[in-house]
Amino acid sequence: MISIEGLTKAFGEFAAISDVSLTIPEGALVALLGPSGSGKTTLLRVIAGLEQPQAGRVRLAGVDVTDAPVQRRGIGFVFQDYALFEHMSVADNIAFGLSVRRESPHRIAARVRELLDLVQLSGLGGRAPRELSGGQRQRVALARALAPAPRVLLLDEPFGALDARVRAELRGWLRRLHDDLHITSVFVTHDQDEALEVADQLVVLDHGRIEQVGAPADVLAHPASPFVAEFLGGTHLLRGDVRDGTATFGSLALPVSGSGPARAFVRVVLDHST
Repeated sequence: MISIEGLTKAFGEFAAISDVSLTIPEGALVALLGPSGSGKTTLLRVIAGLEQPQAGRVRLAGVDVTDAPVQRRGIGFVFQDYALFEHMSVADNIAFGLSVRRESPHRIAARVRELLDLVQLSGLGGRAPRELSGGQRQRVALARALAPAPRVLLLDEPFGALDARVRAELRGWLRRLHDDLHITSVFVTHDQDEALEVADQLVVLDHGRIEQVGAPADVLAHPASPFVAEFLGGTHLLRGDVRDGTATFGSLALPVSGSGPARAFVRVVLDHST
């Protein structure tokens, strides 16, 4: 489980995240979703230890790791641009973290073979990263992150550099891989379809604050704010007025409290069962 309490991280006068609190369940696959500048990547980097917050705490499995260095957090990190070592083979890239930990050559070789099979790249260990496709390179990056058996896997826009067809293939593959491994995973995306298809839970951010947390279907059906409704898309905005306990939008009237201008967001859902 990941527990985040009151995190604040600013760069100069810009508050990237402000008083963010969040609990991520053990074994869940969670999407941090929001537009550019919403704070999702900063939050991910603070969890990883790549950025230090000005306030707040980060706990992993109940242990406070706020001040712990990256290498002591038990976290695997996958970058958008792969960040592979071009002078190393695929196998050596995957083995890098184990080599740093001075694992035995036999253990390293066995783990690399296991991971190459897991990410469906068996037989490609001797190749250079430049000889692989973008989708294959991202799988190598994921295998490298998984090699030390981390407690938590963090992915920053993992499919952002790939074309639409490969993105669709890999996000389905990531979902199946997660179901096999059950590792607590958090990934950043601005792609609503990607988040809705892959994640167990959505965390929607805007301007450094959490707008809504919930299961994808719940967030889609019951947006907590106008921002969430608009950001997730598929809605129509109706403008009206509230008077005497009734909100009027053209010919549509709804009982509400308050008075003044009103906005209603309507999502049309087609039922193909009939």
